[in-house]
Amino acid sequence: MKQLPTGFNKDFLWGGAVAACQIEGAYDVDGRGLSTSDIRAYDKNMDRSHIEKEGGGTLAEIKALIQDTESYFPKRYGIDFYHTYKEDLALLKELGLKAFRTSISWSRIFPKGDELEPNEAGLKFYDNLIDEIIKDGMEPIITMSHYDIPLYLVTEYGGFANKKMIEFFARYAKVLLERYKGKVKYWIVCNQVNLVPTVQFGSLGIYDDQAENMEELMYQAVHNQFVAGAKVVELAKEIDSEAVMGTMVTDGTYYPATCKPEDVILTMKKNRMQYFFTDVQLRGEYPLYALRYFAENDIHVEISEEDERLLKENPMQFLAISYYSTKIVDHEKNTMKAFEGEQNPYLEPTPWEWRADPLGFYNSLSQYWDRYEVPLMIAENGLGALDTVEEDGSIHDEYRIDYLRKHIEQLKECVKDGVDILAYLSWGPIDIVSSSSAEMSKRYGYIYVDLDDLGKGSGKRLKKDSFYWYKHVIETNGEDLSTNL
Repeated sequence: MKQLPTGFNKDFLWGGAVAACQIEGAYDVDGRGLSTSDIRAYDKNMDRSHIEKEGGGTLAEIKALIQDTESYFPKRYGIDFYHTYKEDLALLKELGLKAFRTSISWSRIFPKGDELEPNEAGLKFYDNLIDEIIKDGMEPIITMSHYDIPLYLVTEYGGFANKKMIEFFARYAKVLLERYKGKVKYWIVCNQVNLVPTVQFGSLGIYDDQAENMEELMYQAVHNQFVAGAKVVELAKEIDSEAVMGTMVTDGTYYPATCKPEDVILTMKKNRMQYFFTDVQLRGEYPLYALRYFAENDIHVEISEEDERLLKENPMQFLAISYYSTKIVDHEKNTMKAFEGEQNPYLEPTPWEWRADPLGFYNSLSQYWDRYEVPLMIAENGLGALDTVEEDGSIHDEYRIDYLRKHIEQLKECVKDGVDILAYLSWGPIDIVSSSSAEMSKRYGYIYVDLDDLGKGSGKRLKKDSFYWYKHVIETNGEDLSTNL
């Protein structure tokens, strides 16, 4: 008879996750080219609770932002991790992290994206960074593309809507797989492939006036990204048999607003179109419900027989998931538009209206496991909040501890159900520039970074109360989640 799990495996990967475009800075150093992340300006008048999309615009607007010398672009500067990574990783080693997820900036390796040879200076930085991660006792988990597409590939090729992008991405991935063979085991090919149209600019490199039927263009770009991912899996089999390749989604699981059949059915259909992304990449073919949706909405995606072969023969090996909050679906207010939903009145709001739902974490992970039975990785989970530094330099972030504790409790419930979870990588173990709002004041970290929304400050690193709490969680392998430290 099978043994019931009682807790996390002794080799469970407790860690943290960041992205190059939000942490590194040094946007114009050592030959790096501009990327999609570099033209998101800080807007002090933003409505934090209603951020419809992250960056982008029309082609003319994008070209104007490239020439803009007046605005402040936070992701160009991050927290200067490019120069402080050794000191920052030493703090994460003290925290006790067993794994560290970061990404490689594509435009550091291929500044324009279509070159035949990589930029050696960019590769050298990642040589040193990955070696330092390993030296500090952490498993490097590397994302190949995290909202960091070379901007030239957008303005000159139209991003992933152009099939040439498959070749460009495969060339980039081949360089990484060969360079870091034996050092990087876990690869996430593309970050949050389903977060479209919200992040279609950073994820797919398509702009707002690129086509009359933007939904069709989006799904064509998604398809090309699927094919590129399958080619990368095929390359990994040839280059490094030890490499484990995964795809990643942000959780988009909805609840029906009521038990009205109309609410339940619309919710099911919206959830299913979120599973579409993982159905293709884990099951290796397009599901008929998605093809029906395309047919009924005048969406024509070019899918060749070679594309179908690549997808079928090269499924991803694990599923990485980011999880923050949930929403509900009301058939009288909502449509099939992705990530369109209502706030759950039973959950408490935050300034950014990301309503925490620990039980939803258990529900979502359970659904993905039951559907695919492939290893899961929690690639992101955390609470963005406004932190206050006291006069003595302390930061009492009990709200963050409470959020993380409740989510790890539900993660443990999944483990007890037999869900195979590789790692828990809390988002932003050190404060970084927010992806959604491009501000520093939305803080996730266990480590405070003294910089404001305009990049001003000492840059000093301070440990928050959550630093000591998470350190204890790791030391006890998730057995003691109490806050009485």
